[in-house]
Amino acid sequence: MHWAIPVADEFHARFTATGRHYTYLLLDRPVRPALLSGRAGWYHQPLALTPMREGASALIGRHDFSAFRAAECQAKSPVRTLDRLDIAREGNMIRFDLHADAFLYRMVRNIVGALVYVGNGRQPPSWIGELLFGRDRTRAAPTFAAAGLYFTGVDYPVRFNLPATCAPLRFLLS
Repeated sequence: MHWAIPVADEFHARFTATGRHYTYLLLDRPVRPALLSGRAGWYHQPLALTPMREGASALIGRHDFSAFRAAECQAKSPVRTLDRLDIAREGNMIRFDLHADAFLYRMVRNIVGALVYVGNGRQPPSWIGELLFGRDRTRAAPTFAAAGLYFTGVDYPVRFNLPATCAPLRFLLS
């Protein structure tokens, strides 16, 4: 759906936003993706979703996300509110759906990288909370690949009367 409507002068597409939605798609199989190369992340072995979900639960809420922030991040504060981090599987595709008031530079990719360490058994689920509260990026997993990261929507205050923009990723999964 395409649309355009006039908005008040005080509207700013970036700074007026009250929430953002991201999806990260990750294939976990021994063979690199061919058709999805550059469109989905890849890990060479199956990952365990139950420990990943357990670890992810520590990230929900308002926290200092310094451990998941890139060194180049220019945000004034590392404090963000992560409202949702859903992890689902369809075949060899793992889907991470995240919603927060805002995200730090490379925050989603750093979260996915840490959850991969949990999913492959390298770290226990409790490690995610330890990273979060330690606020030390150097103790975290490497930043995961950009392939697979999608900005899927933005929320604005109702006073601007804008339609919902969060759209599911269907083109890769159908």
